[in-house]
Amino acid sequence: QVQLVESGGGLVQAGGSLRLSCAASGRTFSNSAMGWFRRAPGKEREFVAAITRTGRNPVYADSVKGRFTISRDNAKNTVCLQMNSLKPEDTAVYYCAAAAGLSTDYRQYAYWGQGTQVTVSS
Repeated sequence: QVQLVESGGGLVQAGGSLRLSCAASGRTFSNSAMGWFRRAPGKEREFVAAITRTGRNPVYADSVKGRFTISRDNAKNTVCLQMNSLKPEDTAVYYCAAAAGLSTDYRQYAYWGQGTQVTVSS
């Protein structure tokens, strides 16, 4: 099992940047694919980005390609999401999650953090 805690959210103006971090505890982290999802008010949970156990071949939603970068450091038990050129439509609660294998489907992720709020003003 693994416990996940997100941090780094906040209020930022459109065009700005934020870096989200997810700290993991538990020995299974290095064996897990990691993903970032978000949920905006009134909308369903949306896939953002995911990364394999080794950190190769990350996958991004079309809406964030070229703006967001996912990375991980297994030695530090962390996964990050660098968000640049933020838009008001990026406003959401962002969650990190762990899965047995890389997937864009939230149903494949067994462990979730509590989420961190990202608000982008126009």
